[in-house]
Amino acid sequence: MMNDPIGDMLTRIRNGLMRGKGKVSTPASKLRASVLDVLEAEGYIRGYTRTDFDNGKADIEIELKYYEGSPVIREIKRVSKPGRRVYSSVKTLPRVANGLGIAILSTPKGVMADHDARDQNVGGEVLCQIF
Repeated sequence: MMNDPIGDMLTRIRNGLMRGKGKVSTPASKLRASVLDVLEAEGYIRGYTRTDFDNGKADIEIELKYYEGSPVIREIKRVSKPGRRVYSSVKTLPRVANGLGIAILSTPKGVMADHDARDQNVGGEVLCQIF
């Protein structure tokens, strides 16, 4: 049984980048797909594909992105964990690496990057930080 599916996905991405892999796979879920949508829109991954199996389960294959041989994602860190949830209002949203990175939030308006949450004037749970 897995207690933290988002943390598991981020760890798989981190491990794949350290080993220089082109693709990594993870079990599929709507929340994971939403986080990957934000990563793709911000240019941190090339993309992802969902594969459905006959037994009702599904996998997501994530295409990692590199620039001149080094990974685009330098650090990816889980903020809100199952043991300690971290929520932030729009006024206290974190600035990651002085604005060079992003924080991914789960808000009432969906999963989005921190700059989109500021534009829409909404806060939420800080899922992870990437830079």
